[in-house]
Order: sequence, then structure tokens, then C-alpha cells
Amino acid sequence: MAALRRSLLLLSAPRANPQPVVRRFIAGLRFNSNGNGGLKRYSFEDIKALSSNPSPTRYLIDVREPHEFTAGYIPGAINLPIASSPDALLLPEEEFEERYGISKPDKAKSEVVFYCKAGIRSHSAAELARQAGYEKVAEYPGSWNEWVERSKQ
Repeated sequence: MAALRRSLLLLSAPRANPQPVVRRFIAGLRFNSNGNGGLKRYSFEDIKALSSNPSPTRYLIDVREPHEFTAGYIPGAINLPIASSPDALLLPEEEFEERYGISKPDKAKSEVVFYCKAGIRSHSAAELARQAGYEKVAEYPGSWNEWVERSKQ
């Protein structure tokens, strides 16, 4: 946990352009995970049902950057951008609530379901959540691209 916290502190340090450091970190997570790493995977139909019937113990988390999120998102999702705020789930509860305007997910009771644009950042975010101690972690590998395409049908 200490190593994860140090890595995230390095990632969140002010930089003129943090993207290369974040991309290397995320690439390392992808490289070190095999397959889906035992993560629960949601299909389009699952996410459609989840977004229509929100639960106070399930968080649908869009890890794209704020400008991507404001351009469109899955109903009921919250935005925790992995590139610009990789330490979001490690914040103390009060700071998390102040920054994001919602209660921080409970590590044991809440399910956190991640998506992004194409499934790469969301998988990395799911791995970060597991390393941070979250027990119920899932991903929507089809992510925003699939949501947009299948929602048109």
C-alpha cells in the first residue's frame, strides 16, 4: 500500500504535462495484469440496467478526463479521471466528498464499476481500486464507445 501511495503521489505531483508519466504508469498496470485479472465484467445490457436502477452501494465511475465526461456520459455515472486524479480513491473521506460532491465508496460494501472510452483506462482504474483495498471491483470493457454505438440501435 505504501508503494502504491508513493506512485500516486509521484503521479499527482504538479507538472507542465503529466500525461507521459500517467501513461507509463497505466501501461505498467496493464502489463502486470493478466487477462481481466479476475475482475467482474459488465456487458452493455448490464450497464443499461444498472444506469436505469441506481443503487446507493454501486458507483458507476467514468475515468475519462472532465472534458470527455461533459461531452457525454452514461446516466448515473460520476467522473473520477484517472490521468489527472489517480489518487481519488485514496483520499480521506472528507476530502473526497469535498472534491467530488458525493460520499466516498466504502471499500468493503460498495461496488465500483469503471468505464472509459475504450476499456483501457477503466481496466487500469479497476486495478488501482483493487490495490487500494476495494473488494467489489468491476469494469465495463465496452466502455463509452460501445455505449454510444449500441444506444443508437
